[in-house]
Amino acid sequence: MGDFGTLFPLAVGYMVTCGLDPSGFLVVMGLANIVTGLVYRLPLPVEPMKVLAVTAVAGHWPPYLVFASTFTMGLVWLFFAATGLIDRVAKITPPSVVRGIQASLGVLLAMEALRLIDGDLLLGVASVLVVLLLRDNARAPAALVLMGMGVVILAVRGDLASLPGIRFSLPPLTGFALGDMWHSLVQGGFAQIPLTATNAVIATSALISEYWPDRRISERRLSLNMGIMNCVGAFLGGFPLCSGAGGLAGQYYFGARTGGANIIEGVLEVTLGLFLGSSLARLFERFPGAIIGAMMLLVGLQLTTSLVLVKRDRHLLPLLATLSVSLATNMAFGFLAGLFAHHILLPRISGDEKKPEL
Repeated sequence: MGDFGTLFPLAVGYMVTCGLDPSGFLVVMGLANIVTGLVYRLPLPVEPMKVLAVTAVAGHWPPYLVFASTFTMGLVWLFFAATGLIDRVAKITPPSVVRGIQASLGVLLAMEALRLIDGDLLLGVASVLVVLLLRDNARAPAALVLMGMGVVILAVRGDLASLPGIRFSLPPLTGFALGDMWHSLVQGGFAQIPLTATNAVIATSALISEYWPDRRISERRLSLNMGIMNCVGAFLGGFPLCSGAGGLAGQYYFGARTGGANIIEGVLEVTLGLFLGSSLARLFERFPGAIIGAMMLLVGLQLTTSLVLVKRDRHLLPLLATLSVSLATNMAFGFLAGLFAHHILLPRISGDEKKPEL
């Protein structure tokens, strides 16, 4: 459960805001975890792609657009794995632009979180205090405590008594239009690519080599892994999934050393999806919005900490360009603006014009 602090808020956001069926994405995540654990024999995390998750939740995407983004990302990472393009994208994307994307995500998620908290200000303030007090608590992670608070509130209101209970249900077959694929790319997919390339592929591969020096997993193989699980998951109600260096570090910190951690998590998710999917859907329809907002705020604060990592003035211009254009338009344009600021404007300002190496 070392990676659940990020997984829970975004998964809940997908359910509550976008209306995704819990049966579908729980079974998809569970199968992805089980297969990953068996194939790699390492606790390689399976988690939501944050750019697309935040964009979808903040923009209240309908389910078909989420499925389109899932399949599109699958095709992108299959293509990157087959051509080796992943290395080039990472090479021309400076850390300042990646951090600008992360900061944009944090601001967007915080804005949506505050909107939800405004519906029940007292509960929202209490939930935010839980976030601030337990944000770094290893024994009582804030996300799990908030989930428990929400269930207790539902029990006091009598909402739990009306839940359907245990009932077997298969994940739904889902689809989308071709035009939705391009729309999802423009809204968040293009901006997701550099973040996934750096965090989910390059940084994760490097961290695996650090933790398990004799068990290296190449960047291309990680890209291939993401491509397959997203292309399959798009038609079973899943959302865009990836790996992540932060998730790997979290699972390792809490003691995960083998693929058994993934298999245990996967079996739990598949079981919940197959037998309690309808109950979870009803549960999160009635779940206190202020608590969901506080959970989203937890992730938003984590993402905006990327701003303090920029220590040199030279990196501020690309970051600010990425952040401002992302918030004014969308993160695809913000990504392009950041690249323009780094490769074109900075060399001109410093009097050292150099063409980006493509």
